[in-house]
Amino acid sequence: MTHTHHPAYPTPDSGRSAEPLFQPYALTDRLRLQSRLVMPAMSRGFSPGGVPGPDVAAYYRRRAENGVGLIITEGAVIDHPAAVSETVVPALHGAEALHGWAEVTRQVHEAGGVIFPQLWHMGMARPAGSGPSPDAPSLGPSGLDLAGSPAGEPMTQPQIDDVVRSFARAAADARRAGFDGVEVQAAHGYLIDQFLWDRTNRREDRYGGSVARRAAFAVEIIAAIRAETGPDFPIAVRLSQWKQGDYAARPWQTPEEFGETLRLLADAGADLFHCSTRRFHEPEFEGSPLNLAGWAKRLGGKPVITVGSVGLSNEFLNAYQGQGADSVGLDELLRRLGEDEFDLVAVGRALLADPLWPRKIREGRAAELAAFDPASLGTLQ
Repeated sequence: MTHTHHPAYPTPDSGRSAEPLFQPYALTDRLRLQSRLVMPAMSRGFSPGGVPGPDVAAYYRRRAENGVGLIITEGAVIDHPAAVSETVVPALHGAEALHGWAEVTRQVHEAGGVIFPQLWHMGMARPAGSGPSPDAPSLGPSGLDLAGSPAGEPMTQPQIDDVVRSFARAAADARRAGFDGVEVQAAHGYLIDQFLWDRTNRREDRYGGSVARRAAFAVEIIAAIRAETGPDFPIAVRLSQWKQGDYAARPWQTPEEFGETLRLLADAGADLFHCSTRRFHEPEFEGSPLNLAGWAKRLGGKPVITVGSVGLSNEFLNAYQGQGADSVGLDELLRRLGEDEFDLVAVGRALLADPLWPRKIREGRAAELAAFDPASLGTLQ
């Protein structure tokens, strides 16, 4: 399979050492990562009935064995009937699913890794009538779909309170299952992000209007998780400007708006910001080369993860349209890491396609890296 390099992508390496990616990193006083590499959440759908089995445990273990410092699982569904559209997505509730997750965490720890689940609720991105509870209506702040069109009713205060409690329960269950922390999915047009974005949040109460009010739902969830799990359980938050179907979406028009949201989330208990962009090397706001993670580090005062087409020649959404991607160099990434623009680096498709990716990079075996083939989405290798 051959592909043409996109001129907007970093060119192959000129010889810069990749060793900085493999330096240990103290995420907290109690939690040390074996490297700066992160496996981000990537939906796989290999958990029938919501239960992760031995194949899921082996899949995550392989990444830890080969040098990934922090593994963030695919979206794990909180205990709420309208949270998800598929029955093969892993749940983070119920004895059988939690037993499966306990084996996942045991194996990752045995291999020297650290692992968080990503706590997920789809909100209005969930098609009506789908999932394990098809009769449950999909929920969103204003009942609007991602295009801003009416598709349901605005969430009531009891519904909001119920979802907040569900996130907190999921985090507490995650801790009991052996996870080292949690990531809250607040990006890509899912429920929490629907509150952050003024296109989908038209509320006129304390959850809508200003940037600060639109962040109130996320703040309540993080504060509830912190109260439920205690002071020493890390909480990461996944954020993005772009949404499903709208790559130009901008909930934050300026660094000042972005910084206001970050500070509110940090004050509520967030420890780590995971900033999703389609291409890590593109600047976020005018007048600076910083990407979204770079701005988050500058404005939020917390460690940050960058993500977006690391090591590959085109952005990840093309994979779902059947497109492959060439392996490309890491010079630009390593330069930015060396300049302290971000702390951790998430590698998605490249790591999905090849669990040996970190080892090959560290040992100078980049020539052995395969191009990304969308067929790898259909297996747990």
